[in-house]
Amino acid sequence: MRISVSSDMDEPVARSLVAELRGRGHEVVTHGALRPGDDPQWAVCSEAAAREVAAGTSEQAVVCCWTGTGASIAANKVPGVRAALCTDAYTADGARRWNDANVLALSLRLTSEPLLKEILDAWFAAAASEDDDDRENVARIGLLDLNKPAP
Repeated sequence: MRISVSSDMDEPVARSLVAELRGRGHEVVTHGALRPGDDPQWAVCSEAAAREVAAGTSEQAVVCCWTGTGASIAANKVPGVRAALCTDAYTADGARRWNDANVLALSLRLTSEPLLKEILDAWFAAAASEDDDDRENVARIGLLDLNKPAP
């Protein structure tokens, strides 16, 4: 899978994230502080990673900043992106399962290497729910991207 990764800081957990994803066999495209010469501002690099998901050039993205909040906000402004700030494996599982999240947002401050691996395990093990209510909610989010009211 091709995964875009952004971080506003070149922190050990961000480097571990890239190494872990590559170790799992994913093609990783880096943005921000992880790519020399790139703009490291969280809004800029998170948007860049999210736009690759929206364009279909990456299947998923992981966006990082100190709290993860700014990165998730920036990514969620891109139509077609459903970014979820996950601080534990259970939340990552639920974000993929119930929300069909396609962008994982992480806190550089809170995420340790062992926790990172647990979150990634849960994220990649989960699949989008086929439950009608869950699909209806995700479809409604799609209408918000188009700035259209739900029927």
